Amino acid sequence: MKKEFQIISELIENNTKVLDVGCGDGTLMKFLKDEKNVDTRGLEISKENVQNCISKGLSIIEGNAEKDLHQFPNLSFDYVVLSQTLQAFYNPEKVIDDLLRVAKKAIVTIPNFGYWKVRIHLLLKGTMPVTDALPNEWYDTPNLHMCSIKDFYNFCFKKKIDLTKSIALNGDKTSKINKKNINIKNLSSELGIFLIQK
Repeated sequence: MKKEFQIISELIENNTKVLDVGCGDGTLMKFLKDEKNVDTRGLEISKENVQNCISKGLSIIEGNAEKDLHQFPNLSFDYVVLSQTLQAFYNPEKVIDDLLRVAKKAIVTIPNFGYWKVRIHLLLKGTMPVTDALPNEWYDTPNLHMCSIKDFYNFCFKKKIDLTKSIALNGDKTSKINKKNINIKNLSSELGIFLIQK
């Protein structure tokens, strides 16, 4: 299991209800269900991934988070997970509002467009970078809103969203993000992982 999912699973308490939005093939859901006795549900847009989840015995709904999160009642989950998907939405602010409506806490991970390798690539080569965290070319990327760790941190502050935990991930190394080190973490980290609540 990738490091990002290990960190997410550590943020989730045992015996809770979790909605995994954009759950992919259900890897995280299966782990949470088997290892932490978590009651998991998934929301996934890809038919192929939905079939993968069903074949693993996971509970999943085929749908688009921007259009289908409204189906879930207020506070129907303890946690909602949104892994590396926020930047692909037309209206990420509305999605965050919906996440914090359907669950007490949300775990949001973002690929960091402020990472130094991304900046250097753009500066030296003059083209949009292709990296492990950002594997698509500019013309076929699902990313509509390029966002850095600092952008998301400032967004939460502006919207009065509580950043309960802010974690920077670079390779397999994790570190905490805070107001004092935000600039260096924004420069040195590939991924930001945030536990947020209202």
